Amino acid sequence: MTASEPAQAAPHVLLTPDGSLTAHSVRFGEAYGSRHGARAQAHHVFLEGSGTDLHPAPRVLEIGFGLGLNFRATLANAAERDVPLDYLAYEFDPAPPSLLREVAEGGEGAAHPLWLELLRDWACAERLSVEAGEARLRVHFADVTQAAGTGAELPRDWATALYLDGFSPAKNPEVWTPEFVARLALALAPGGVLTTYSAAGHVRRSLEAAGLQVERRPGAPGKRECLRAVRPR
Repeated sequence: MTASEPAQAAPHVLLTPDGSLTAHSVRFGEAYGSRHGARAQAHHVFLEGSGTDLHPAPRVLEIGFGLGLNFRATLANAAERDVPLDYLAYEFDPAPPSLLREVAEGGEGAAHPLWLELLRDWACAERLSVEAGEARLRVHFADVTQAAGTGAELPRDWATALYLDGFSPAKNPEVWTPEFVARLALALAPGGVLTTYSAAGHVRRSLEAAGLQVERRPGAPGKRECLRAVRPR
């Protein structure tokens, strides 16, 4: 995620209708996850929308790690199915570990050893790398929208799934530009799937211009539609 101004106050935690927690970002003026059901959005838009819930060995790239809800949903699913998981995320503005812990408490994936390792090592350096069993997580605390050579280079032809989950285009426009979306398309492996909660016309056009096959899907609670984009094989 990107921003030019520092946050002025700590986010406050929000209970959403499906019983999961999210928080309001003072910096961006929006909630990290859907106020209409944070867990429901993580599952419907990202985990299931990308087919990661069925993949035998998912490699997930996430833009905007936020409070880790998409990661925990993916981690819990991989653990339940006993499949390996390789997860790479980029986060410009990491939330404090106390907030990650509070939002996750009692939720899916919160007791997994990898999540506990994350909480211990969170934001201690420019990047985080933790492993537990067959699950691996790497988080780069860098502005991935900047040009190559800044420490935020994206992999090429790697991701089986890409979760594009920055704050809205109105609040965080850098992650939705045609130029950045074109970089994201190259990070997908052939047949890889990019999913996002946004259904904005300019986002759809950017995905199409990047050579992806785009379809509209029914949205999570509170949203009429979301987008799914596939890199042709």
